[in-house]
Amino acid sequence: MTSRRKFIKSSALTGMAMGGVVHMVSGESFGVTSEPKKSSNGKTIISTWKNLEANQAAWDTLIQGKTILDAIEAGVMVPEGDPKDMSVGFGGRPDREGKVTLDACIMDHHSNCGSVAFLENIKHPVQVARMVMEKTPHVMLAGEGALQFALENGFKKENLLTKKAEKEWKKWLQNSEYKPVINIENHDTIGMIGVDDNGTVAGACTTSGAAWKMRGRVGDSPIIGAGLFVDGEVGAATSTGLGEAVIKVAGSHLVVEFMRQGLTPFEACKKAVERVISKSPNYKELQVGFLAINTLGEHGGYSIHPGFSYVVYDKEGNREIIAKSAL
Repeated sequence: MTSRRKFIKSSALTGMAMGGVVHMVSGESFGVTSEPKKSSNGKTIISTWKNLEANQAAWDTLIQGKTILDAIEAGVMVPEGDPKDMSVGFGGRPDREGKVTLDACIMDHHSNCGSVAFLENIKHPVQVARMVMEKTPHVMLAGEGALQFALENGFKKENLLTKKAEKEWKKWLQNSEYKPVINIENHDTIGMIGVDDNGTVAGACTTSGAAWKMRGRVGDSPIIGAGLFVDGEVGAATSTGLGEAVIKVAGSHLVVEFMRQGLTPFEACKKAVERVISKSPNYKELQVGFLAINTLGEHGGYSIHPGFSYVVYDKEGNREIIAKSAL
């Protein structure tokens, strides 16, 4: 029988013969990696659903000479601050107790990341998430601790429950039925990922979560590897839809790993959706969509049900694309 040491040595030689570099740490093989490539398509910003204004803000930030991470942050702050968007930030639909609670995360090409969950009274949770990334040794802060951290760093408490959202909540209380509707923004989010001219990727995800959720519920959006994942050597992915189904398969990480294996962004999203379907007996009753971009600026999306769309801003302009679906 081949010994473990001979197997590792053989694997390393095979990797070199294929033109890759196998990283060896303490005798362990950690796979084939390559140098990031300059984006052949140039700077590209993509985000879930019809967030054209968010894309515009990200693009404007990028062409001003800011980083791709700055651009992504600026982009998702648009729906966070828009009271008409009832699935993200200010104006978001509350939980069943009438409280608006927010989740967000952000990640750069070096795998630095920050996240907040179950955060109340702060209009721009993505900014707090970035501060968690840059100012603390942690990745995620939640609830009262996240709020305390935000206030200590200059953020101001605001009432995020608008009269419209409150009216919808009181109407919901009449029957108190919790049943997310496919492609309806009672359980949606904005996930935004992008690449600059140098192939540097970044991403962010932010949401007010599922409307009428149980107090304390957290979905996939603030979870690194579920709602968002970025790898500087490969690309980035984000998700939308029912968070519980995404969490169960570590969805965005799965998409990025499929791209690492050589799949295109579209193929990777499709394969990840198929994994969700295989793990969800009730998949016909829920929607999940994935969105991905690689370091070359190639992008793609795929969902369980028809109706999922995303917007792209590149050298051809800012436009909406209807994603393909399994059903």
